[in-house]
Amino acid sequence: MIEKKIIIGTRGSQLALVQSRWVQQALQQACPDLHTELLTIQTQGDIILDTALSKIGDKGLFTREIENALLTRRIDLAVHSLKDLPTVSPSGLRIAAIPPRQDPADVLLSKNHLPLIRLPAAAVVLTSSLRRRAQLLHHRPDLQVLDIRGNVTTRIRKWQEGPAHALVMAAAGLNRIQMQNHITERLDPMQFLPACGQGALALQIRQDDTDLAALLQKLDDPAARAAVTAERTLLAALQGGCQIPIGAHARLENGKLSLKAMIADVCGVCYITAEDTGAIDQPEDLGKRLADQLIEQGAQKILDEIKNQ
Repeated sequence: MIEKKIIIGTRGSQLALVQSRWVQQALQQACPDLHTELLTIQTQGDIILDTALSKIGDKGLFTREIENALLTRRIDLAVHSLKDLPTVSPSGLRIAAIPPRQDPADVLLSKNHLPLIRLPAAAVVLTSSLRRRAQLLHHRPDLQVLDIRGNVTTRIRKWQEGPAHALVMAAAGLNRIQMQNHITERLDPMQFLPACGQGALALQIRQDDTDLAALLQKLDDPAARAAVTAERTLLAALQGGCQIPIGAHARLENGKLSLKAMIADVCGVCYITAEDTGAIDQPEDLGKRLADQLIEQGAQKILDEIKNQ
């Protein structure tokens, strides 16, 4: 029997709260008698805002404290942006549902509404991601790519008030908080590959909470789960994180699961891509196979060089 009150753990940013309130409403629609409550939890990534993400470490930077709250039973359900969640769950926890995925693409916000290809020579572009940095420099080696930290609204404000020409962010975040009007250009996810799991939410619970798991199945989207499983399996196989520029985009095409991925050095000079298809019900096999293809094409050298820096 499910408890009548479910405490949902979330980060306190505007985006995190919008995401968690959506889950809260969906749960209450699925089970009208259920009472839910949000508990905001500050993570290390929310506290350390003056250092690039790649220099802090990437194991649960935005999720560890929330997962600890699950394990200690302060909360019953955690709502994460899936791209923030390490590929290995702590013992005792599991991802119970992946709701329908938002747009996985990155987007460009630019002054004078110029697309990426038309930005001025040596234009300054802001990003919080080495993956985005590498791809920006791969497509436009002349750009000056600078780091920016903060939540969605903070990054937009810093960009608007500063001298930088453009800012690259995830489409999903802007869509969810109704700030699409700032978007200049949607970057084609087949050409500018997103983070693994970008645009998807992960609903995480304790392993033994079978009643809540059954309820959350009503929120699970099999297509989204298959796509992000392929992407995250590839990421795990490459032992990647925010310190290594890795991107992937999985989608359902003609009854098959297609996956394209990239890995690059931080300057975007050495840039390797691979693409393959597989069965929808075997996303792990596809992710592992594509990771092997990247290794065969030279990805191991990139991984070794970055890890030895």
